[in-house]
Amino acid sequence: MKNVSIADAKARLSELVERAESGDQICITRRGKPVAKLVSVDSLREPIDMARLRAVTADMPKQRQSAGPFVRKMRDEDRY
Repeated sequence: MKNVSIADAKARLSELVERAESGDQICITRRGKPVAKLVSVDSLREPIDMARLRAVTADMPKQRQSAGPFVRKMRDEDRY
């Protein structure tokens, strides 16, 4: 397990995440003391069932107006 300071972890986060994905464990330290560990996730996400997703969205009602005016109206009414 490699020790990395918080400052180094902030500067090289993408690289450290890639190393964790490949199986390395990274210990993040503050003033030389371990405070966190970066490891890969044990289980991968399940693939999306596209047929089921299409079936769900096909039953949804269509919006009465297009997205642009709808979002503009929400923004103007401060409802976001």
